[in-house]
This record gives sequence, structure tokens and C-alpha cells, in this order.
Amino acid sequence: MSGSRELTGAGVQPYRVRADVPPGTVVFLIGMRINSLWRVWTWLPVVLAMPKMLRELFRRPDLGLLSAESWFRWREPLVVQYWRDMDSLMRYATARESEHLPAWAAFNRSTRGNAHVGIWHEAYEVHPETSHIMYRNMPVSGMGRATVAMRVEHLPPQPVARRGDSPDDLAESA
Repeated sequence: MSGSRELTGAGVQPYRVRADVPPGTVVFLIGMRINSLWRVWTWLPVVLAMPKMLRELFRRPDLGLLSAESWFRWREPLVVQYWRDMDSLMRYATARESEHLPAWAAFNRSTRGNAHVGIWHEAYEVHPETSHIMYRNMPVSGMGRATVAMRVEHLPPQPVARRGDSPDDLAESA
């Protein structure tokens, strides 16, 4: 794309940056909620399982994990993961030799009959024609770190498929 160039530096990027996303890249959100704060023995194993899985995934790029970022909110840690594709994510989730399957089985055993800790996840396939990923005055992060971050000199018109009214219809009704 003219007007763009791949970024190689670290630190805050004082200009517009977009992610050059290969079709089918997956954003995977996985989190937990500590429902019974004082029952540490019920949620601590869940907390400790994620770093083991991430170490395994970072050691083995062939498994498909591109990048991951951890976020913390009171009682609710979250890991945002970026995967090469949905098949890689599902293959890892069901592989008997991975860290994930034993951790999932242990979670199910330990929470049977109680609700002291909860987990959740969501996975989304991203396609360039139906996404908008932009950063400004930020270090390269998120999808830009997971794929390719490009400095943008000029933003060309980029049609993005939307649900509902077209942008023209919205402008006329305003």
C-alpha cells in the first residue's frame, strides 16, 4: 500500500499506525472471575495455569499463537491472544499433549458443585475488509504487534462492511 511503511522501532509511535492483518487471524479473549475471594485454593490453580500455557505457546510458534497481552481488573484477569487462525486455536485447545487440556479437566473437576471461580472465552476471526485497527501515539501493541504494524502517511478510503444503515443514510438523518 502506498503511503505506508512497516515499523521496526520500539516505544511510542507518534503517528498513525495500522495493523496489516492476514485474513482469518483470530482474536481470542480468555478471562476468569474470582467469585469467592477468600477461597484462594479454588482460584489460585486457575490463575497459575495460564502462564504455563503461554510459556508453552511462546516456545512453540508452530502451534499458531502470534502474541498475547494480559490485562487485570479487580477479580477478573483477562488475556487477549492473537492466533494465526481458528484451526490452530482449536487444535491447541483439544490437543492431549498440551498444557490446556489437563488444566481444563482440573478446572471442571474443582468447580463441580461450586461457583467460586468462573472462566469465559470468546474467539473472533478478523478479516481486513471487515475490520478497522488503528493506533496513534502508542507503542506497537495488540493486533499490530501480533501481525505487521504499518505507519500510515495517508489514509485511503477503506470500505468496511457494516450492519444496518449505510454511513450515507446516517449522515442524511442527522
